[in-house]
Amino acid sequence: MADSPESLRQLLRMKLGRQKFVVVSNREPYVHAFQHGRMRWTRPVSGVTTALDPLMRVSHGLWVAHGNGPADRQASDTNGFVEVPPDQPEYRLKRVWLTKEQREKYYDGFSNGALWPLCHVAFRRPVFREEHWKAYREVNELFADKVAEEIGESRAFVFIQDYHFALLPRMLRERCPNALIAQFWHIPWPNPEVFRICPWRHEILEGMLGNDLLGFHIRYHCQNFMETVDREIEARPDQELTAIVLRGHTTRIRAFPISIDFAGTSRRAASSETDALAESLRRKFHIREKWIVGLGVDRLDYTKGIPERMAALDIFFAKYPQYQRRVVFVQVGVPSRTELEEYQSLNDEVYRAVRKLNRKYGYREWQPVIYIRDNLDQPSLVALYRMAHFLVVSSLHDGMNLVAKEYVASQVDSNGVLLLSKFAGAARELRDALLINPFAPSEVAEQIREAVEMDSIEIRRRMGRMRERVRENNIYKWAGSILKKLSKLA
Repeated sequence: MADSPESLRQLLRMKLGRQKFVVVSNREPYVHAFQHGRMRWTRPVSGVTTALDPLMRVSHGLWVAHGNGPADRQASDTNGFVEVPPDQPEYRLKRVWLTKEQREKYYDGFSNGALWPLCHVAFRRPVFREEHWKAYREVNELFADKVAEEIGESRAFVFIQDYHFALLPRMLRERCPNALIAQFWHIPWPNPEVFRICPWRHEILEGMLGNDLLGFHIRYHCQNFMETVDREIEARPDQELTAIVLRGHTTRIRAFPISIDFAGTSRRAASSETDALAESLRRKFHIREKWIVGLGVDRLDYTKGIPERMAALDIFFAKYPQYQRRVVFVQVGVPSRTELEEYQSLNDEVYRAVRKLNRKYGYREWQPVIYIRDNLDQPSLVALYRMAHFLVVSSLHDGMNLVAKEYVASQVDSNGVLLLSKFAGAARELRDALLINPFAPSEVAEQIREAVEMDSIEIRRRMGRMRERVRENNIYKWAGSILKKLSKLA
């Protein structure tokens, strides 16, 4: 089984040979922008890019994604191609250009206004609009055409990412009959009763059943999907094979818990550069060495439970005043989907909650919450992970949550405590975390106290076991499992 870049490289050669390897996602792994008159590039904070960039470096394949950076066109050739990573090219990125209207209706409208809340069951009503659905279908067609331009009728492995492309597998099967097609659904799949409210549920299910292999994070989501298909369309579920047969085509359904590059993250965390960067961040944000640092790292999304986390901190500081001026919580909030009204409201809500806490408890140089509303690069995040005595992941519902695994990989001295929502997929693996219910802020406050007061031997015992789990089930093993399964279907 592949568990390192070299073993994955060997597996790719053995299983794929000369076949093209193509990844398709909405979000691109590298973004170009102008800064102070010069072109710069960044790597977005995203579970998809964090997981797949190491795989693409090994495979030297092609990544097809929406080009959305302010300088993306200038950085690409006339066909939208650019070599990445920009500082050390190892694979090609093909950027697909969307109009403003397409992006608003396909991405903001149907993907994030309908499918995202529908699948997360996060107490937000999905909005279903005909024009959004039409744009979603149109963009899926556009991506199908762009991928088909690259592979045609040749043998290829196409790996589609996430809920933005539910229709793409069926479209590709019609255009590229010799391709092996897999899709990984990075968010939860709801139960049949929830999914049935979608007006275009049959088209979505039939689109996804164009895959040869369909992956979810955990078995529970696989079961939900199979039950949904069984209720909604004329297809034959095969419980023994965990597969669905639709009009003679078989789609295998499997759980593949996604992970990270454990070794790479650990090496970075243990480096002298990270130590220096951590010290620089302490100075920049006025974090004293003697303070106990808590941390939250999230996109500003209503599924992440950030307001609930602030409520728990309020209870913690009120109930345990001895930790005022001793514990500081650093909240990194990466702006996300700012065009949507709900996300603008969440942004304002979090900002108000932080201000309220700091006015209520702040004293001279100490503020209970340091709010970093920015897209930090990976080295800075790892430095914060190293600095943090505890990390809080309070997702209301999450497919996996790779921040939890990045924190574990960064604890090279096994000296941190992970507070992890029971409703994140990572909770199925990281059972030595303090499992929390984000809907119960009083309970979370008690577990923050437990994290602060936990015996160092207990901390190392728990973190050591979690590190071993993430080390064993890393990103290369995840990718290797999918490749091995798909190659058996060829």
